[in-house]
This record gives sequence, structure tokens and C-alpha cells, in this order.
Amino acid sequence: MPTYEQSLARLERFANYEINRSVSYAPGTFELGRMRALLARLGDPHRAYPSIHIAGSKGKGSTAAMIEAILRRGGHRTGLYISPHLHSFGERIQVAGAAISEEEFAGLVDELLPHAETVPGITWFELITALAFLHYARRRVDVAVIEVGLGGRLDATNVITPLVSVITSLSYEHTAWLGDTLAQIAFEKAGIIKPHVPVVCAPQEAEALAVIERVCAERHATLALVGREWEARPGPIHEQGQSFEVRCPVGVPAGVAAVGWRAGEWLRFDLPLIGRHQIVNATCALAAVVQAAAAGLAVTVEAAADGLRAVHWPGRGEVLARDPLVIADGAHNGDSARKLVAMLEEWFPGRRWTFVVGTLSDKDHAAILRELIPAAAHLLVTRSQSGRATDPELLAGIARRLGADARVVDAVPAALEQALAFGEAVCLTGSLSIAAEARAAWAARSVRRT
Repeated sequence: MPTYEQSLARLERFANYEINRSVSYAPGTFELGRMRALLARLGDPHRAYPSIHIAGSKGKGSTAAMIEAILRRGGHRTGLYISPHLHSFGERIQVAGAAISEEEFAGLVDELLPHAETVPGITWFELITALAFLHYARRRVDVAVIEVGLGGRLDATNVITPLVSVITSLSYEHTAWLGDTLAQIAFEKAGIIKPHVPVVCAPQEAEALAVIERVCAERHATLALVGREWEARPGPIHEQGQSFEVRCPVGVPAGVAAVGWRAGEWLRFDLPLIGRHQIVNATCALAAVVQAAAAGLAVTVEAAADGLRAVHWPGRGEVLARDPLVIADGAHNGDSARKLVAMLEEWFPGRRWTFVVGTLSDKDHAAILRELIPAAAHLLVTRSQSGRATDPELLAGIARRLGADARVVDAVPAALEQALAFGEAVCLTGSLSIAAEARAAWAARSVRRT
């Protein structure tokens, strides 16, 4: 049997649009026929278990992690499919909170490839998505929480018919592929909405919400909107995170009410993640769990509270150290950068910040820098090891045109050391790859100093 490394290499000959962003996001390049053909050859493993499907521009990974933690704490054997990964590929495909083993992965690749050869044009992401679906069927999960890779309508994950569809916060991202208006982006994300399948949605700009409401009406899918049907209010913040309260809407099914989800009652939860935007994500997760419970995946309020209290989602507003204060966050567009600055101001008032920023080439670099620069005492620009990383000289030029002095540092570990030398709080951000390398660099630094 090929090794894990050999198995990853065997997949490299298939088109990988996580790396190659020069193609058009349109039927032909992206379509569901290939995926359905491959899954049919595998016995349609995605139909062996119920699922929850999550799309969005920001917060879909956090929401997926929260839903999975709640369901697992509620006694269900869970699958979790996310992308991209932080450090190792196995993070993308989890069962009961554990990444797929290297042996399992290698065996499934060996089994999958002969089938893949019969499907012309099959892509890397389609293959690993099919592999994940097959893994969940083999491991007999009770439910799989599936995060969309890109967009929604044409994404390889969109072959499932879930118990509930979730759309998290929408903002401008991948505009060359998904469209340059919020309405176009919302149309692509709303592509995951299935006939008669309930939808949970985060608060949206009016332009985006109008599209989602129209698609729900066309497909006879009930819509539960956070901030309307589901209310949330923030509570105190503390060193371990924050608390908040949620009120269930009128019309909670009787079977769900029986395990503690009573309409109109404020319920308190604790969350170990910082940033008020995480309250919206958590409320989406709770609303999705209640919808799933109505379909038979019962979870008590107590189990939901335990799940949220235990959720772990690294690289998103993650406090790597408090003395000195070092934060890693994968803010990848202007909206997420704005939320990052708001979070830093609320959680750590009065601090002066040194930002270490690196972006990916298909992002709106100016939008990210425009949000960060007013909060920056010092600005360093760098690049991750990703093949899609932006040249830091380009970032520095944009920063200077925006009125900021930016220092170029070629690698994340060196940028971290230079940032610490300023003696201010440090935040490393701009992409998830920067957050991942920041975590690795901090861990290596800590080892050297012990």
C-alpha cells in the first residue's frame, strides 16, 4: 500500500483549484455531474447518514466546528469536513473529533483512484470530498457537518440533501469567481438551499438577504434569521472567552421543547472564542442544532452548552500568548479585518498593536490593509509559504499609498521576531496560512526558550 505522503502525491496530478485560481467559476469547470458519477460508483456513501451543510464568506468554519462540538457532546458520532486545513491535511476529514489517520487516508485513496480514472475531468477537491463522504459511511457516523469549499451552487459538497442548510455572514470574497456584488455572491451561496429543507441564516446586508429570501421562497424552504427569529445578546467578556444569551423563536417543535429548547426563554451559554462576531456564529449553530433535533437528532440545552464551552477553533482570534500578547487570526477580507480590529479594541482596550500581515494573491489586499492600518502602531508585511501568497513588496506599496509605513520581512518566523522587538502587542493576520505559520513559529520559539 502506498504511504500517506505517496497518497497525497498521487492526488496532485488532478486539477486543484485551491491552488490554481486562473480558471473560470462556471459550469464546465465547476459542475456536479462528475461528483455524482464518482459517488454512484462508490455506492452513494453521502446518503448513508444525515448531514448539515454550511456556506458563507466568513464564519462558516467556526460555525461548523460549533455544530460538530454540540452534536458530539449530545451523544452523536460526528463527521466534520472543513477546508482549508491549518497544519495537516487530516484536519479536513474528522470523525468524533479525530482527524482521519494516515493509514485510513492512504487506503481510501488507493480504493478511490481506479474509480476516478473513469470520470473525465475529476478534480482534486471532488476526489477528497468523495473520500470524506466514503470515510464517514465506513465509520458509521450519525451525522456529518459539511463545510462548503467555494461558493455553494457549484461546489462539490452540494450533492448532499441536508437536514438543514446554514448560510453565515456574506461579504466580498473571490469576486473574480463569485461576482462583484453581494447579490451575485448571495446567489452562489444560496445554491446550497434545497427544496423543503430549512435554512438558518446569519444577519446579512439587505442586498444579500433579499436573494436568500427569494431562493427560500422559490424552494419552499423555511428561513430562520439570526437577529429576527433567533435573538442573541452579548454577556460579559473574560479571559477564557465570553458569555451570551439566546432566545428561541416561537414555533419550536414540541419534541425539541421537551429537551429544554422553549420558545421565548433566554438561555445562557459560554464560548471560549473571542470576538462578538462569534456570538452570531454560535447562534447560527444553535439554531441549526434545533432544526436537526426536530428531524430526530435530539440534543439537550445542557449538551449544547457543554459543546460550545468545549469548542476549539485555532487560528481565528486565537491568543497564542498573553505576556507578550500575541494573537493569530485568519482575517482574509475587508469585513473580517474590520471585525478583527473591533475584537482587539473590545478585548484588549488601550493596547498598541504591531500587525504582521500577509495575504493570498486573489484577495482584496487594499480592503484588508485599509481596516488594519488605523489600528497599527507598526506594520510588517510578509508572505506565507503558500503558492498563492502575495509578494510582500506589493503589499508594502499598497500600504504606503494608504499612508502607512510598512516594513517588508520575507518569512513569518522572522516577522514575528521583529514584531516582538517593538514591545507592543502583536497580531499576525491576513490569511489562514499566516495564522497557521504564526502558530508554528510561536510553538517553535517557545520550545527554543525552554
